Amino acid sequence: MRAYERLLDYVRVYTTSDPESGTHPSAAREFDLAHKLVEELKALGVEDARVDEHCYVYGSLPATPGCEEKPALGLIAHMDTSPDAPGENIRARITEPYDGGDIVLNEEKHIMLSPKEYPQLKNSVGKRLIVTDGTTLLGADDKAGVAEIMAAVETMIEKNVKHGEVRVIFTTDEEIGNGVDGLDVQELGCDYGYTVDGGPLGEIEFENFNAASAILTVHGVGVHPGSAKNVMINAATAAMTFHAMLPEDEVPEKTDGYEGFFHLTEMSGSVTEATLRYIIRDHDREKFEEKKALFAACAEKINEVYGDGTAEVDITDSYYNMKEKILPHFHLIERAENAFRANGVAPMCVPIRGGTDGANLSWAGLPCPNLSTGGYNYHGVREWIPSASLDVMANVIVTLTASFAE
Repeated sequence: MRAYERLLDYVRVYTTSDPESGTHPSAAREFDLAHKLVEELKALGVEDARVDEHCYVYGSLPATPGCEEKPALGLIAHMDTSPDAPGENIRARITEPYDGGDIVLNEEKHIMLSPKEYPQLKNSVGKRLIVTDGTTLLGADDKAGVAEIMAAVETMIEKNVKHGEVRVIFTTDEEIGNGVDGLDVQELGCDYGYTVDGGPLGEIEFENFNAASAILTVHGVGVHPGSAKNVMINAATAAMTFHAMLPEDEVPEKTDGYEGFFHLTEMSGSVTEATLRYIIRDHDREKFEEKKALFAACAEKINEVYGDGTAEVDITDSYYNMKEKILPHFHLIERAENAFRANGVAPMCVPIRGGTDGANLSWAGLPCPNLSTGGYNYHGVREWIPSASLDVMANVIVTLTASFAE
């Protein structure tokens, strides 16, 4: 089965992760795709394919004869999709070759995909695109990666491609920062790994944000507004004051490249209590620590104005920049570059303005850079991916895997 055909099949399975559940996996529905993949792996000849209690899928290809001493390689992608946009009842379709104009995703709701808003569409002229109906995300993040790995496994088995031991690992809950919480790197037994969880075709990523989640809770004092003078502490107002203290230009919509940010992701509040939820990001570790310190200092200023205990802060580190863990193994990047070139794609090393399972795996002892999937506009209803890019990436994975047996 072609990689793009696999993607069209996998996106039908509802696997949106749930950041509020507190369980692992965060949603039982994630098992639906996991069990499906196990059956497909077994059908391909991966005899040890299985899913564990945390919804991780494992399977391995034994080294081909003569390659038993070659490095063991992990191929990794995540099955869950982002809760940032609806992920149920996805209606994906393949367009005619793209002519450079607007694409009507949903005529009834007047939802368009336009190069005026998304200039990267110009890179896809002449290609057939997989798109949604404009009411859901597509789920190519990261079901495209899953499809590409599955197609690569099928090719390696059918064509008897020479390789060392290959471990296939499909994770869950990457989108809510818990993708590798239940993985034991030592137990995996891989020397190196690659996550297939990136964007436009050809991108290679080994630098990612240092990341933290931050919650500000403000406790107010409620009283009838008619007798509120010098008594009421409006928690919602104090929360807005806090937000205004943060640098107004250090937000996602005003930054790119290596620039970090504070991102307000959720807010709720009343007179008596308000909660602001943020993510804090920066590629530079020192600047990352400075951002966290500033966040805490702003809360202290709220307490100076409104009284001790008014503002409480909870900051939790999520992951760190994998760069320092990858640089000692830079052949991983060079191999990936060569694999792209061998398949007619110009490689591009770019920083991730986010994170992947590979970041946490690298810090846990498994050097694991990230490869492109070919997609664009992830986490939104105007997501798209050229169908041909999936097949190219499957071939890149085959070429890359074979290079470790040379």
